[in-house]
Amino acid sequence: MRKRAMAAIALGGLLAIGWWAWPKLLHTAAQAILDSRVIRPGNMAPEFTLLNAQGTRIHLSDYRGQIVLLNFWATWCVPCKAEIPWFIDFQEQRRAHGFTVLGVSMDEDGWKVVTPYMAEQKMNYPVVLGDEKVNQLYGGIVSLPTSLLIDRKGRIVQIHNGLISKAEWLREIDALGGT
Repeated sequence: MRKRAMAAIALGGLLAIGWWAWPKLLHTAAQAILDSRVIRPGNMAPEFTLLNAQGTRIHLSDYRGQIVLLNFWATWCVPCKAEIPWFIDFQEQRRAHGFTVLGVSMDEDGWKVVTPYMAEQKMNYPVVLGDEKVNQLYGGIVSLPTSLLIDRKGRIVQIHNGLISKAEWLREIDALGGT
C-alpha cells in the first residue's frame, strides 16, 4: 500500500511539474522559431522571388557567391535619391569583383513610376518591384531607404535603416572583399 501511495505522489508531482513547465516549454520553442526569422546580422537573408521590369523572375539566390547590397527604396524617397548615384558607381566599379546592387522598389504605383525613374537615373543594376510578402519577410520595412549588405554565402552582414555616407558603404563593401 505504501509503494502505491509513493507512486501516486510521485506521479502527481510529475504531472504538476509538467502542467507548470509545458507552457514555458512551448513559449521557448515558439520564441526560438521567431528568433530564427529575425532579420539581423549573422542570419541568412530570406529568399524571395520578384519580377523585374521585363517580367523576369529574379531570385535573391541568383546572386549567391556575390556580395549583394539589397536596397529597399522608392522614387519619392529623398534619401533614396541621394544614394542611387552612389549605387550606380558601386555597380560600375565593383561588378567585376563579384559585387551587385539589387534594388527593391516599394513604390505603390509600380512600374509606371519606377521604369521612367530608372531610365532617367541610368540605373545600371537590377531592380525588382517589392510586395507585401517580401516586406514581411524582411521584418516589415518601416523606413526607406532600408539596405542590407549580404555576403557571398547569403548571410546578412549589415543592416541600415536610413541613409549612411558613401564612405561608410565603401568601407563595408571593401571589408567583404568587394574591391
